[in-house]
Amino acid sequence: MAERLAAPGDLGRRITRRRESLGLDREELAKRADINPSYLAYVEQRAAAPAIETIERLASALDTSTAELLGGTVDQPPGQGRAALHPELKHLNAKECLRLISPGGVGRLAFDDLGGPTILPVNYVLHEGCVIFRTAFGGPLDESLRTGVKGVEFKVAFEVDRIDDANREGWSVLIRGGVHHVSTAEEQAAVMTLGVHPWAGGDRELYVKITPSEITGRRILHGP
Repeated sequence: MAERLAAPGDLGRRITRRRESLGLDREELAKRADINPSYLAYVEQRAAAPAIETIERLASALDTSTAELLGGTVDQPPGQGRAALHPELKHLNAKECLRLISPGGVGRLAFDDLGGPTILPVNYVLHEGCVIFRTAFGGPLDESLRTGVKGVEFKVAFEVDRIDDANREGWSVLIRGGVHHVSTAEEQAAVMTLGVHPWAGGDRELYVKITPSEITGRRILHGP
């Protein structure tokens, strides 16, 4: 008798997300995995518990691992797999970098405080070519990002990346520039409607703006 999963978890959601990232419809994936399209639809839409053999075929068809589909790598850092056979490193121009990070999400803010170099994740949006995020008044991203000199901005780095473990591909964007706290009524009116929602929650009503002076990026692709 085929071994079955005790708890399906988010298997269907992971299959759907991976399938769509590869540009496959259900019929195409079902054909690749040699399973019934109707059953694939059921697995994607319901809390199904397919046989391990079925999951293995789906993982192979999706060019990923069973551990990835089952969520076994959720709490592990990305990028643990080996590099592709012939990787290609491509440098990105500023326009492409801004396009990649334009949907917003989570980025990493790097700066120097009294204890030395610090990197913290923040939820951000991109607005008119600038990075906007929210923090708490009196918190580390308030006091540490002030120079104390009027008109002189604190210099920071901001990084966003995307890592595709299954395909051994990914990209990263690095922004360097000055940061200032949004304080004028005009700026506040502009940023308060942008929908920046910090996952950390709490009282984070201080808006911070990074104005890029340098934008660079790189992408790793499968080579020929």
